[in-house]
Amino acid sequence: MSTILIVDDSRTMRKMLAGSLKNAGLEVIGNAGNGIEALQFLETNTPDLVTLDITMPEMDGMEALKQIREKYPDQKVIMVSAAGQKDKIMEALKLGAVDFIQKPYDPDVAIETIKKFI
Repeated sequence: MSTILIVDDSRTMRKMLAGSLKNAGLEVIGNAGNGIEALQFLETNTPDLVTLDITMPEMDGMEALKQIREKYPDQKVIMVSAAGQKDKIMEALKLGAVDFIQKPYDPDVAIETIKKFI
């Protein structure tokens, strides 16, 4: 079974995405509220995929993506962004994110996007 780490500062968004993924038969093995927590999780766990919100406190998704690419170059990361962050999405794709999901997300579109990479 494919495993996923959800990183988002909104607890509600993490729960909603986790519920959608579980209903689709995917396993969420962890969640984090910012980039620092995500990097700590990745020190001892190897999910098949990370969903990474762009805007978060303490360490945002862009900085977390840079550090993930340095430390775990094979880690697949899908960015999650709010509408109006097109420049950030393009930058994230250049930095190595495999795709993006736009908030507010459609569960079917999110699952389809994630399943392309696991």
